[in-house]
Amino acid sequence: MTAAIDKATSKTVKATSSWSPLKNKLFRALWLATVASNIGTWMHDVGAGWMMTSLSSDPFMVAMVQAATSLPMFLFALPSGVLADIVDRRKYLLFAQIWMLATAAGLSALAFVGLVTPEILLGATFLLGVGAAMAAPPFQAIVPELVPKEDLASAVALNSLGINISRAIGPALAGLILSFAGPAVVFMLNALSVLGVVAVLYFWKTTPRVQRLPAEHFLPAVRAGLRYVHAAPVLRVVLIRAVAFFTFGSAAWSLLPLVARNELGLGAGGYGILLACIGVGAVTGAVLLPRLRKRFSTDALAIGATLLFAVSMLALAMLKNAVLLGIVLLFSGFAWIAMLSILNVGAQRSSAGWVKARALAVYLVVFFGAMAAGSAIWGQTAGKFGTPTALIIAAIGMVLSCATALRWKLDLTPDLNLAPSIHLQRETMSDEPAHDSGPVMINVEYRIAAENAEHFKKAIHAMRHVRRRGGALTWGIFEDIALPGRYVETFVVESWLEHLRQHDRFTENDKAIMLRAHSFHQGPDAPVVQHLIAPS
Repeated sequence: MTAAIDKATSKTVKATSSWSPLKNKLFRALWLATVASNIGTWMHDVGAGWMMTSLSSDPFMVAMVQAATSLPMFLFALPSGVLADIVDRRKYLLFAQIWMLATAAGLSALAFVGLVTPEILLGATFLLGVGAAMAAPPFQAIVPELVPKEDLASAVALNSLGINISRAIGPALAGLILSFAGPAVVFMLNALSVLGVVAVLYFWKTTPRVQRLPAEHFLPAVRAGLRYVHAAPVLRVVLIRAVAFFTFGSAAWSLLPLVARNELGLGAGGYGILLACIGVGAVTGAVLLPRLRKRFSTDALAIGATLLFAVSMLALAMLKNAVLLGIVLLFSGFAWIAMLSILNVGAQRSSAGWVKARALAVYLVVFFGAMAAGSAIWGQTAGKFGTPTALIIAAIGMVLSCATALRWKLDLTPDLNLAPSIHLQRETMSDEPAHDSGPVMINVEYRIAAENAEHFKKAIHAMRHVRRRGGALTWGIFEDIALPGRYVETFVVESWLEHLRQHDRFTENDKAIMLRAHSFHQGPDAPVVQHLIAPS
């Protein structure tokens, strides 16, 4: 979150093994159930995309299937992340799974009786996307609860591996079933695939979270989450790089059904095999990525993955041989999982526990927002200029997006210790203010020697991010013109309760930044702190 961390506090997180998270019984059960559920999801995506090519020949409508999948994540991931931070995550996840089970079963029933229209197909796909949007932030946020910190990167990689195992199996299976039984059976199997996750969540006995303070309300929690993201430089770098990659990368996913049917003349089985090739490449990438991380920097891997995916889009536009294209798509899957894993781990490691679901939800909003917007853009472009032209334009844009690495480098982000830290005893007052009292202004007075002034200014400005992440509405540092060397840090929060939350939100990373600033303070006592409350 800032480079001004004392290097002594920075620790490199190394997993003991790429497979060590699977030793955890709960993680293993949830991972296996999620793989099965994701197979069903990929089967639906293939079935929906292929069914739409039968219901409508308009490239825009075909591309809108991908948009209908991605748009709910853009619209609802942040509200879902807020709820996941303030309610019981297990119950919330269970509700999301039942929502998807009911939607998939309803679509299957309509398909069996021949009542599915393009509008119904898009609507059902959208509702399934809403369920995925509800589930994704809490699923991401519970990973640190299931495995120790040293296994976090491996757990994230295993989750990505599971997604891509399902990507390799689901499309091929869907293509086979579409050829012999039709989309209704595909949609029914998607509904059944959710049952394993429902069972694991139902029998999971979670430890209730002990909260010293009242639960946050919805809208203040949204504001707190957005303030955190705005004041988290590491997370902002991840978000910028995600927009640059996924906006152009969405062209491959949204236009692949058209390439398979119109450019290559393939049936449902051939389309499923092409998607399976992407999945096999992604699985290979997930297995090899830990070794590649040791040999190459994060930015070098990200740029390499971007260029490789751009080349695969050019091949998608130009190759007319399905076998050669399948080989190329192996590399596109490799590139996709590499970039996805890099960004996902970056988002996980830059999100503190108290706001993790919200911060990861913002990442998902950016990810799927870029995918939805890109799908609509490339669908319109393909409709006007042809599918190959749209893919070539997207590939050129992806190559140019590598320039973002010059300004926003993933390699320069520090390793963060975001474990909670009780850095100070909370103020004890004879007459405790009411929780809704406020706004509250907090002043911290420092005495700084002249020779340390410049170093102090650099250190104290790092505190701006700390205060903002914790909930400060404003922040400033001022020097007393009548008494040189006397500096006053001042920040405002909206209520006394919000100030109390700042104490609970303080992390070890924040503590290191604070101690750096305090190290320049002169005198035997700590800096003087004042609390001023606006009169009612």
